[in-house]
Amino acid sequence: MEVHAHNHTARKKWTHYFWEFLMLFLAVFCGFLAEYQLEHKIEKNKEKELIMSLIEDLKSDTSTLGRRILFRKENKNIMDSLVILLTAPDIKEKGADIYYFGRKIFRFTYPKYTDRTIQQLKNAGSFRLIKNNQTANNILKYYSYWDGLVSLQNQAQERVEEFILSVRHVFNPLVFETMVNDQTENNIIRPEGNPSLLTYNKEQIITIISIIHNLKSSYRAMQFSYVELKKEATELKSFLEDKYHLK
Repeated sequence: MEVHAHNHTARKKWTHYFWEFLMLFLAVFCGFLAEYQLEHKIEKNKEKELIMSLIEDLKSDTSTLGRRILFRKENKNIMDSLVILLTAPDIKEKGADIYYFGRKIFRFTYPKYTDRTIQQLKNAGSFRLIKNNQTANNILKYYSYWDGLVSLQNQAQERVEEFILSVRHVFNPLVFETMVNDQTENNIIRPEGNPSLLTYNKEQIITIISIIHNLKSSYRAMQFSYVELKKEATELKSFLEDKYHLK
């Protein structure tokens, strides 16, 4: 009867298990690092995309504010002209111009900032992507200036509405109807002839002039804000371009 020798598998040394564990740990750790680096790169790219979008918004804002600064002179001329006409000795001969400038005041409009990117930053939680505190603070500071301007614009609009209420007993609405309609394609045109006011009562006319004076004060304040905001937009744009090497 043959006796077979039993083959014994050599026991693995503890160092073998240690190296297996170490290799597994390194594989998991490297995978984690790769995933972290990928996520970091994605966020970095997203941050840069948002900044580039914000720079485009700032370009739009500076353009809008530049036009508004120039248009402020036209607004002032409209109001000054109406005051001169309403105080003219021959006021009854100035009907067409009085109606024209009176109706133009209704059309005063106010600029708004381009909010495409800032809304995305605020609403989608994307502000966390802006890693640099100074950058985030400068962006928030710029848009806080717009909040102050909105307050001034609301005050001016209240005065425009006050003006509208004051002129309805002095200006004939049927004349206004001939000046702005579908045929004029919503443009304001001078009325034909020399249309009369409903009244030339001095007290009512002085009330209108007083409201115009207050409206001019509001527009002076807004003009100062437009100039400051344009400066802030230009400086923020330059700051972001330098910070993110986008020049």
